[in-house]
Amino acid sequence: MIKAIALFSGGLDSMLAAELVRRQNIDVLGLAMETPFFSARKAEAAARQLQMPLTVKDITTDHLTMLQSPRYGYGKNLNPCIDCHTLMLKFAGRKMEMTGADFIITGEVLGQRPMSQGKQSLAVVAKNSGYSDYILRPLSAQLLDPIKAEREGKIDRSKLLAIQGRGRKPQIQLASDFGISNYAPPAGGCLLTDPMFTRRLRDLFSHTKNYEVRDIELLKYGRHFRISDACKIIVGRNSSDNNALQTLEEKHDAVLFMADFPGPQVIVPYGGNANELSLAAALCASYSDAPDNTEATVICLTENKSTMITVRAIAKGNCKSWIISLHGWRK
Repeated sequence: MIKAIALFSGGLDSMLAAELVRRQNIDVLGLAMETPFFSARKAEAAARQLQMPLTVKDITTDHLTMLQSPRYGYGKNLNPCIDCHTLMLKFAGRKMEMTGADFIITGEVLGQRPMSQGKQSLAVVAKNSGYSDYILRPLSAQLLDPIKAEREGKIDRSKLLAIQGRGRKPQIQLASDFGISNYAPPAGGCLLTDPMFTRRLRDLFSHTKNYEVRDIELLKYGRHFRISDACKIIVGRNSSDNNALQTLEEKHDAVLFMADFPGPQVIVPYGGNANELSLAAALCASYSDAPDNTEATVICLTENKSTMITVRAIAKGNCKSWIISLHGWRK
């Protein structure tokens, strides 16, 4: 039986591309990628809806290496879309070889994204992946050169489509024809396109040489205050943040919380000196329920001991210049 690997995000286009090919009696295996910046949850839900087998691949190590210096640069924020998609297609190609599949499917639509899905960009991605003659874009195939599987008659090119541009009407109609009624909106999904997150990520890259995946996960929660080259303070915004920060704590961190009032969970990653921990305690008090203009006690846990720090809250207006997500950090 003819087999294909579908690079599968779980968005509508990837669902339609996979289903178009399956309707030619071709066995399709979905392949979703995961990093700290995007998950496979949407793909897993979509694969269940299509009753299509799905493999999830964590590509964090390779993705972080690529992210430091992408050959084709970044989009509006820190999204290296061309290099990212090239990397994914390399993994899809290896999966194709391992499983004996005949070709790779993607849900790309010609011209849908001007920078990364123009005809030239699609060709560059395919060439750099090393699998250019095996990458089928079913939604726009009739507008592109035929690949090996088409030339060999393994898939009927006349049953593929010629969709192009940013409009969604053809895909929505096709979804209706296929009985696909539950699908995610096209935007979002990758944190590297989020301005607030990418400011935090740039700050991490510029201040932490040997960062870990945990350091990236911390960027997703709380308010982040850069108070020096060496020290950052993270303050939980709500109970959900506080719980997430607790799960990400490590023994070399300083962890602070209010002794007598409801308040945030505060982390100083990798700890800090006495002045930095005193400032972290003041920020903890500032975002707590402690009354204004009164002293409050903050408990500070470090690797070797627990200490009580008595502080007064800092006026929130005086803290804004440290908030990474608002302004970046200026020395």
